[in-house]
Amino acid sequence: MRLTEIFSSRINWKEFAPAFVIVLNTFIWYTLTYSVLSNTIDHLTVPSAEKMMIFAMYFVGTAGSAILGATFLRHKRETYLFLWMLAGALMTALLITIPGNSTVINSLISLFLGVSLGIGFPSCLAYFADLTSVETRGTCGGITWIFVGIGTLILASLVGSFDISLTFVTLAVWRVLGIVAFFLMTKRTGKIPQAPNPATYGSILNKREVLQYLIPWIMLSLVNFTEAPILDYLFGDLIILVTFVEFALIGLFALVGGILADLVGRKRVIITGFVMLGIGYAVLSFFSELPFFQYLYTACDGIAWGMFSSVFLITLWGDLAQDRGKEKYYVLGGLPFLLAGFLSIAIKPYVEFIGTVASFSLASFFLFLAVLPLMYAPETLPEKKIRERELKSYIEKAKKAKEKYS
Repeated sequence: MRLTEIFSSRINWKEFAPAFVIVLNTFIWYTLTYSVLSNTIDHLTVPSAEKMMIFAMYFVGTAGSAILGATFLRHKRETYLFLWMLAGALMTALLITIPGNSTVINSLISLFLGVSLGIGFPSCLAYFADLTSVETRGTCGGITWIFVGIGTLILASLVGSFDISLTFVTLAVWRVLGIVAFFLMTKRTGKIPQAPNPATYGSILNKREVLQYLIPWIMLSLVNFTEAPILDYLFGDLIILVTFVEFALIGLFALVGGILADLVGRKRVIITGFVMLGIGYAVLSFFSELPFFQYLYTACDGIAWGMFSSVFLITLWGDLAQDRGKEKYYVLGGLPFLLAGFLSIAIKPYVEFIGTVASFSLASFFLFLAVLPLMYAPETLPEKKIRERELKSYIEKAKKAKEKYS
């Protein structure tokens, strides 16, 4: 099947536009707000234990509000999403006061910032899934993610020269611009899908196919955020260049992975990502001090996370939910990634005492181990769709062959 068919005739761009706008705005806002918040907290002149508490409140707020939001705030989705984005803008602007506040006040601000993220994140991604079909969801995720990468780099470059107050104001304005764009898009399309009746968390976790994807995803998130501060310490001054290269690769391979997920299935793309990342850590466990192998790891990591970004973060949980309410599926799929970020904060003070060989070897081992449940997981892209595309591709080739020799 030709790629032009995916990009033109099969995606309903008018219906997809509001989902694209809200997810794009949210991921860029979340990434940069957390990055600036983390940097601000690190520079506070307070004991490490108090800094840890401020961070912990953010993660507690994110997790608790995500669980509650997916359970109780599913109706009147349009109004809910508007209010959620507005709350995010207000809380971002409030971060300006952090350098002059007490630890208690900063902890409360951190808590409510986490709430302003978590309470609407599952509904945002569920909205995306409801406005995309299973046949094109991976491609839509890849398109969205490549713009997330570009937008993040542009906005990060813009605020890089700003002071802390202007940076938070800029991020708040970015959130407001998302509200305006989302309003205009929804007004133009007039289509706001409402969440169908959801399953319970218990019934979701009782499904074998959910656990077969969730367990590897939890292991991947734990490995990624455990190793992140160790990699920062290892790369040293090269970390800025490495981060830039990875961002570029993630954007590119998010699109490639999304398209492949719609062509050959999600499962193959995910397994390929695990293998690539496992190879990257295996290489570092033997040759961590050599620049060539550091760059090789960077390539493997960028390719793998590009695939994970479009499939694991955006596409898969909507597939597993099928025609049921998707919020709780995205809660279960999103929390391992969001909460595992606290591991990087907890481990960072001790990276000098951690052996890189043992650390990277264990990471590689657990990643290859995580592939085992995936081997037995069912494909979430309907088999019928894969066969239809293979048949269509075969017919097209047969027609071309006939025209060539006739």
